[in-house]
Amino acid sequence: MKHSPRVTIMIHRDDAVESRSLRIPVWVLRAGTIAGGALFVFIIVAAILYGPVARTAARVPALNREIEALRAEVQQVRDLSAALEEVEARYQQVRTMLGGDVVPDRARVDRSYPTAPPILARAPVGASQYVTGPSQPRYWPLDAPGVITRGVAGEEGGAESHRGLDVAVPRGTPIRAAGGGLVAQAGSDPEYGLFVLINHPDEYQSMYGHASRILVAPGDTVQPGQVIALSGSTGRSTAPHLHFEIRSAGRNVDPRSMVTQEGL
Repeated sequence: MKHSPRVTIMIHRDDAVESRSLRIPVWVLRAGTIAGGALFVFIIVAAILYGPVARTAARVPALNREIEALRAEVQQVRDLSAALEEVEARYQQVRTMLGGDVVPDRARVDRSYPTAPPILARAPVGASQYVTGPSQPRYWPLDAPGVITRGVAGEEGGAESHRGLDVAVPRGTPIRAAGGGLVAQAGSDPEYGLFVLINHPDEYQSMYGHASRILVAPGDTVQPGQVIALSGSTGRSTAPHLHFEIRSAGRNVDPRSMVTQEGL
């Protein structure tokens, strides 16, 4: 019977006299080499595949902490939203108590209490016949009828001072220049909201506040009756209205002393 080829491995220790020999069949050596190579490849592949898994697993605690932080922030947003809704509800209550609805529904007015008739304000008869060019502010700035909710009151600069007329009109009502002149300022103010200030001859000025839209720019020349803005409720305002001022040499005057309101 023919023996399979073998490989002899000599093992000799430095301090030993005799050597040991180990005879291994070639097929066993080949099988061991193949098995070792397969094991090495398996280890490499496992390391490659295990790397991303290990990194992802390592991020799990951090992701959990981020999720908890996001949940806490979402809860804070919900709490803030609830608080804002409560503040809005209280604001509406206070606004109602202070008369924020300046033009109440006549059908809901309690007739058991005595009420004063509204003071109407509308453009004078024949106001369509405007002069041209620069002029003193003598024209009523609104075409639509409105309700005067507040007049000129108090000393200038005082805590209770009010420098012009407040006329309640629907949002978007055209505001016309009370006289011809040059637009000195047009922009936004914390108190007046969107406003237009016009310089007129003889050191007169007219000011229009709480607009929803401005239709002129500083430096523009405007004619009497020209639409310069649309009414609104910007700035310190509780309802749509026009704040109308006339100034003479820097001092406020009552617009009703200059603007004729016929037919009232």
